[in-house]
Amino acid sequence: MASPFLESLRADMRLRGYSIKTEKSYLEWIRQYIYFIGKRHPSEAGPAEVKAFLTHLAVNRNVAMNTQKVALNREVGLSLAQLSGSRAEGRRCLRTVARHCRLPLEL
Repeated sequence: MASPFLESLRADMRLRGYSIKTEKSYLEWIRQYIYFIGKRHPSEAGPAEVKAFLTHLAVNRNVAMNTQKVALNREVGLSLAQLSGSRAEGRRCLRTVARHCRLPLEL
């Protein structure tokens, strides 16, 4: 049985219409990241841990640059969501690392 945290992420991705393959890929990257940071909650980790994880992927696992970008997108999206207090908001803001977050306009 997956953790309640991962299950909530899975449910959110389903609501957003992510493909099953994308969902599985993102959840696997998040799971690997959680194990990498010592089974702590991602909200307890910071940018240094994300950088260390990506370095680990490049150096120890010989992961291609595009694969690292997928992992980074997922981790940064997760981090933005935790900072904003809403996972959905963080995911909407970050489709890729290179794009800028579009802030909602309030009237």
